[in-house]
Amino acid sequence: MTRLPAGRNGGRFIWYDVMTTDRPAAAAFYGAVLGWTTADSRRQDGSYTLFSTPHGPAAGLMSLHAGAPPCWTGYIGVDDVEDTVTRALAAGGSLDHGPETIPGIGRFAVVADPHGARFVVFTWQEGRAPQPPPPTLGHVQWHELYAGEREAAFTFYAALFGWTKEQAIDTGPMGLYQTFGQHGGPAFGGMITRMPSMPGPFWLFYFATDAIDAAAARVTAQGGRVMTGPMQVPTGSWIIHCLDPQGALFALIAPAR
Repeated sequence: MTRLPAGRNGGRFIWYDVMTTDRPAAAAFYGAVLGWTTADSRRQDGSYTLFSTPHGPAAGLMSLHAGAPPCWTGYIGVDDVEDTVTRALAAGGSLDHGPETIPGIGRFAVVADPHGARFVVFTWQEGRAPQPPPPTLGHVQWHELYAGEREAAFTFYAALFGWTKEQAIDTGPMGLYQTFGQHGGPAFGGMITRMPSMPGPFWLFYFATDAIDAAAARVTAQGGRVMTGPMQVPTGSWIIHCLDPQGALFALIAPAR
C-alpha cells in the first residue's frame, strides 16, 4: 500500500461536526461553553449549522441520522476520495457512506478503520483556508483515537495519511499512548488501545479553552457532564472529558486550571 502524497489537503484533520438530536439546544450549549457563534451553511435546506470563532469557522452541527448515537466526527483531507476509500478497504477498513458530492462544497466518504472507528475523508471543491494552528481558542487542538488495537490502528492510518510516530508514553494500566504527527512533523494526536469497559473504538477531539476549571463549570451549568478530570497531561496542559446534554462525547484542553 502506498502512502498518500502530500498535496493540498495532505492527510490532516480539516473539519469536525457533531450529529445531535436537538440542534438548537446543542448550538446553545456549545456557544456558551466555547464562545461559538452560529450561522446557516450554504445548504439550501438549512440542514447544517456552522460554528465559528473570531478566527474563522470551527465546526459544524447537523441532525442525527436514524440509528446513530450523538457523536463528533473528524474529517481528514485527501486529494482523491475514491482512491483513499479503495486503499482503506484494501487495508481492512469499511465504507459506511458515499462517496458523495455536496454541491458547491466538496466530495466525501464516511469510512471506518478495521476496528470500527469512524472518520470522514474529504476533498474541498473550492480552496478553503486551513484551520488555525493550535492552540487557538475554540478550535480543535488534539485528536485522540481509542483504538481496537493501537499498533494495528497506527499501521492503517500511517499507510493512508503518512502519519508518523512521535513520543510513546507509558500510561501504566491503560498501556502505551503513542503520539503521532505527519512526515516527522509536530504531534497533533495520540492513539491508545481502548479499555474493555469503553464503548467501541472512537475518535475524541479536544477543543482549546482558556482555563479548565472555568470551562468545566460552564459545561455543567449548561446541562452537560464532566466525565473525567480535570487532569494534567505530560505537556503541562489540563484536560476534561465531557458529554454534551444530548450525549455526544468531546474533550476540552487548557494551559491552566
